[in-house]
Parts: sequence; structure tokens; C-alpha cells
Amino acid sequence: MKLYTEKILKLAVEIPLVGKIEKADKVVSLRSPICGSSITVYINKTNGKVTEFKQEVKACALGQASASILANNVIGLDIQGISELHRSVKDMLEKDLSPPPPPFSNYELLRPAFEFKNRHASIMLVLDATRNALQVE
Repeated sequence: MKLYTEKILKLAVEIPLVGKIEKADKVVSLRSPICGSSITVYINKTNGKVTEFKQEVKACALGQASASILANNVIGLDIQGISELHRSVKDMLEKDLSPPPPPFSNYELLRPAFEFKNRHASIMLVLDATRNALQVE
């Protein structure tokens, strides 16, 4: 199974919501020691839901594709939604279970990474950072 498909590469170069929010409610930066990928997410939220989202992504094509998939539908997510998405993507990568349901079903495109454990951290990075940003303090 091919790891880097045309659809993955297209997602990787068309990442939405790139940049910074100067006065973000929460800023979380994470780096994967396995591959060196890094991400910073900037989030503003109201009543626990994402109202504004920006990201700076320095990752491989899989990490970029994951950031793209999340950013396309992140507005309106809350801690429960991101936690469910996080678990679903992790289960897909580690246990070869079904991909997340819509609107995040494009994570199916990353299913070939199941066989490449060293790529999982990069794919999960944006989900980890966003979940961390939405956790109640």
C-alpha cells in the first residue's frame, strides 16, 4: 500500500488556517522527538468550543495532511469532540480500526500509516496539541 498518495500530498500543501492569533486564549507547541515534526496551535474559544484556530506546522507530509484535515472542521469542536477524534485516529493507526466519521472521515487517507509506527506521532501531533489546548485548567 502506498504511503504518500496524491490526495495526501494535496492536503499537505493546502493546509488551511495557517498563521498565528496574536491574542489567543491558548497556545500549545508540541514536537515529536521521533521524527522532529513540530506544531503550534493558537485557539480562541467560547463556552469551551473553538471559535478561532490558527496553526504553524513543520512536519512531514503525513503530519501536514493531518493538520489540514483537522483545520477544515475544527471550528466548533470542544474537548469531548477533540478527545473522541483523537481516540478514533489513534485506534485507526494502532489497531487498524475504522476511521473517524464525517466530517473527519478524510483521516481514512492516512490509514496506510498503520504499518509505519514511526509516522504515527507526526499524524497525532495536531490532535495532541489541540486536545491539550481545549483541556480545562
